[in-house]
Amino acid sequence: MFDIKNITMIYDMERTEKVYALGGFDLQLPDKGLVGIIGPSGSGKSTLMYCLSTLKKPTEGSIIYNGVELTELSDNKREHLRRNEFGFVFQRHFLVPYMSAVDNVIVAATEDKNVATEHAIKLLEKLGLTKNEFGKRPAKLSGGQRQRVAIARAMINNPKVLFADEPTAALDHGNAYAVMDILKEYSRDNLVLVITHDHSILKGADRVIEIWDGNISEAKGGERV
Repeated sequence: MFDIKNITMIYDMERTEKVYALGGFDLQLPDKGLVGIIGPSGSGKSTLMYCLSTLKKPTEGSIIYNGVELTELSDNKREHLRRNEFGFVFQRHFLVPYMSAVDNVIVAATEDKNVATEHAIKLLEKLGLTKNEFGKRPAKLSGGQRQRVAIARAMINNPKVLFADEPTAALDHGNAYAVMDILKEYSRDNLVLVITHDHSILKGADRVIEIWDGNISEAKGGERV
């Protein structure tokens, strides 16, 4: 699905000593499965996600997604791709505080509102929320419930790729593992990329990619090299 060649991201281009967030490496990612991208703060893991999801354009290199060169797409085409084929989950849920759980899910939907509402309810039920919680605003939900609503919102358009940037960092261990179980199930038919500094949540990953100082080392089966 992703064929990445010599991906390089340089910050402070005007400085004599340039800052390489990504040092220029090749990488291929599959059509489906749970792939963990792990590394310490400042290692380049989030920058890699932003480049793959078209939120940032690399300084150099090629990113081919399903035969399309992402670095050459117009702003409109990148936006269309993100809306229809990509989903995003972040450390903070970024829910709209005055909206109910269901409305927070359908706010990103491309479907008709009635169809989207039915889809949202099914997603929330599958993610463990009850009917009593569908109408609650974020402030009335627990941290784990809010993150599940955020995941449902990310899944509402059935994205082929789900980008999850530190999705469990604000959760206790119980909720963190529950969220990872949800992402693992979704990865059976889609690609899920989990960016994290916590190796323990990647025990069920199909592949783990470690990033250090903008370069990668890899392991398979969720085991660290």
